[in-house]
Amino acid sequence: MHQPSPRGELSALVLSVIAGSVQSGQDTLARLDALAEESISRTPDILQDDDLQLALFCLYELHYSGIDGAGDDWEWDADLLRVRRRIEAAFEQRVRDETVVGTSPEPTSAAVCAELFRMTGEDGGPSMSRFVAKSATDEQLREFLVHKSVNQLREADPHTWAIPRLSGRSKAAMVEIQADEYGNGLPARMHSALYARTMRELGMDDTYGGYLDAVPAITLAVNNLMSLFGLHRRLRGAIVGHLAAYEMTSSQPNRLYSRGFKRHGYGPAVTEYFDEHVEADAVHEQIAGRDMAGGLVESDPHLLEDVLFGAAAGLAIDTLMTVHIMEAWESGRSSLRAVGVAA
Repeated sequence: MHQPSPRGELSALVLSVIAGSVQSGQDTLARLDALAEESISRTPDILQDDDLQLALFCLYELHYSGIDGAGDDWEWDADLLRVRRRIEAAFEQRVRDETVVGTSPEPTSAAVCAELFRMTGEDGGPSMSRFVAKSATDEQLREFLVHKSVNQLREADPHTWAIPRLSGRSKAAMVEIQADEYGNGLPARMHSALYARTMRELGMDDTYGGYLDAVPAITLAVNNLMSLFGLHRRLRGAIVGHLAAYEMTSSQPNRLYSRGFKRHGYGPAVTEYFDEHVEADAVHEQIAGRDMAGGLVESDPHLLEDVLFGAAAGLAIDTLMTVHIMEAWESGRSSLRAVGVAA
């Protein structure tokens, strides 16, 4: 990923350290740790803090495709991991404060699946998919693609971290879902590739992270949540719940997203990504609920609360992003940090 522009003192120092543009000795890393602590103590809300969210996103990115100019050794640097842990601890606590989980069901596959369908079926806020289908302008469609591109251009990767941490029925179910996300071995059919094609057809930049500078903190938070869950074995139940909720809230919204693009005259080359998810996720939601999440809880009942937390947290933080976008659009403003999202 191209190195993004810093959004404050903390993200500037993180980027400088990993790019080697400052002397990255113990004094610098100690200063980075102290600055992270200071930034956390003074932020009104870490979910809406551009500097902290970008710093955390970049530290997580070292475990994915990396950042231009950042040496591979930084991925497991103990001092840098200490800084990341400080930020993500505050982030996790804020997410937990934001998340409401209902009464736990019996730890059976059927009961867990039913509870997840109940959770995902509730109206948690404004519907961006209905707005896109009926009212979004062409510019708003492009903004929508920009927000989603942060995850969709690497789709499946955060959840894939969970595969070696699962076993049996839940592992097999996740592999089945993820194999489909990765195109079942066909690079052109990978869902990330289909999304990139949608962006290219609209004359937009389809490179991963190409619009990272444009998205607000809450969009980064949605993505950082997936990395938080995926990169910690102790949160394996949460990443399973997150993926289950993701699949259970995908099919119908993607049908509406496709309708919105068709309303503006865009053809199959643009809508294929959304149309593919209408069919795929209608199947995935059953596998995710019964076999992946339900199977995990049946084999390890103490993970039930984590599974429900992961689902509820994903829904809650995604709702905050949707509220941000919809409030901007309803007031006639751009939902991005920078107006103008064409190539």
